[in-house]
Amino acid sequence: MRYIVFDVETPNRANDRMSAMGITVVEDGRIADHFFSFVDPEAHFDYFNTQLTGISAETVQGAPNFAGLWEQIEAVMDSGILVAHNAVFDMGVLKKCLHDYGIEWKKTAKYLCTVQAGRRLLPGMSHSLNVMCDYYGIALDHHKADSDSNACAEILLRYIESGADVSSFIRTYRLT
Repeated sequence: MRYIVFDVETPNRANDRMSAMGITVVEDGRIADHFFSFVDPEAHFDYFNTQLTGISAETVQGAPNFAGLWEQIEAVMDSGILVAHNAVFDMGVLKKCLHDYGIEWKKTAKYLCTVQAGRRLLPGMSHSLNVMCDYYGIALDHHKADSDSNACAEILLRYIESGADVSSFIRTYRLT
């Protein structure tokens, strides 16, 4: 199985644009590749989001907008099962960006949520990213898309290494 683990940061509470994206590719039971880019959201930044992520309008100057980013990542995003920690959020932002930029990709995408899987595999504990990283001893620079996608990939690998059948957690997300 090939998993495309991704994380997005957003510039404001609308959660319909990206200000950064991290991708970590998991293949053959190991991390095979990484990708990171800031993204010009072509939207305003809320103070809260800038404080949380450290990303501001100045940070994204010269970065591609989502359409430019998509040209770089479409082949990777299309090459495996999408995975995110709290996947409904990240998948929702992706869906809104595809729609708002008029990009036709596919009607549905297979995805796996490491929070949902964790609730079944490790019941009775918090499944927030920082708690899971503490539990597994994974380094995390929280709310940084590259670190978050890498941490999520490491959590996925821990689930697989424990013998969990993660394929049972794969769902379908409607993108149109």
